[in-house]
Amino acid sequence: MEIKHISHILDGSAIKSFGLLSDNEEILSLELKNKNGMKAQIINYGATLTSLQIPVATGGYVDVVLGFDTLESYLASYHLPSAPYFGTTVGRYAGRIDKGVFTLNDTTFQLNTNNNGNALHGGNVGFGQKVWNITHITSGDNPSVTLSLWSADLEEYYPGDLQVDLTYTLTEENELKLDYTATSTKDTVINLTHHSYFNLDGHAADLSNQTLFIASEKILETNAEHIPTGNFTALLDHDFDFRTAKKCPQSIDNSFVIASENEVAAILSSTTNKLQMKVFTNQPSVHIYVGGNCFETLKGKENATYHPFSGICFETQNFPDAPNHVHFPNSVLKKGETYRHKTVYRFENIN
Repeated sequence: MEIKHISHILDGSAIKSFGLLSDNEEILSLELKNKNGMKAQIINYGATLTSLQIPVATGGYVDVVLGFDTLESYLASYHLPSAPYFGTTVGRYAGRIDKGVFTLNDTTFQLNTNNNGNALHGGNVGFGQKVWNITHITSGDNPSVTLSLWSADLEEYYPGDLQVDLTYTLTEENELKLDYTATSTKDTVINLTHHSYFNLDGHAADLSNQTLFIASEKILETNAEHIPTGNFTALLDHDFDFRTAKKCPQSIDNSFVIASENEVAAILSSTTNKLQMKVFTNQPSVHIYVGGNCFETLKGKENATYHPFSGICFETQNFPDAPNHVHFPNSVLKKGETYRHKTVYRFENIN
């Protein structure tokens, strides 16, 4: 089913208006809730996760993702000196592509550039700024919502009509599962990711009382513009070796190479709320970014002031600039094939 311009209860899932765009198109907010009381709120602007409330052992709930209370603030955030992409679905290509150029099937494509002459997170108007259709909802155990987006051939100068479907599922094991699929009418490149900023002490706190574990022995080497050189940096004796958990860094913007989808890729832990989040994915890397700065221009949810140490992103994805490095994992989606990406954020109480 395609759901537009409605405000009611459907199968126990609350759908309400989140505001109007300049052309009066209504943006909808939908809430998923499991039997433990965990709640996820998602809007169809950018297929964005706006709130994720987790029950904690210390009592009550904590909202663990940064976001805004109004659609107007999400729209305005893309005009900040550095757009935060709070909770959005990033595409067609997450991360940077060098000079916005890649060659596919002997044809060179020049993408729109939006970051120091490079293409970042899909270009000038990426998937986080698109209105997605709510196409399917389930309730009861493991409630879910599927959102769909059609991206036209040569939008942002990427080849092929691309059909993307994203299903958010809230499991009874307190997991938020993201399942992406995509098909294209032409060979193209693709790299989708989720861009929530997590903070287990609450979206208005900082990360100072949280620790980070990443199951990675190397990161991508990058130049001054954060473009991969094609080389790797070993993490032995490196500040970013998080194979033994340690405090969250105050500044990081790096892609960590991870091995197996069956093993945990990363863990964020809070001693304050006795809560941890485990990250699982079938993608070859997790890009870690600490930030959230709104430059004292926009207020976050509940009038929070976000700053550069407000939250941490776990952007599970392919390598940035993979189309330009033959030894990087394949980023080409061929006509007739299906792109599949799975990521799970699992929340657990700890002693």
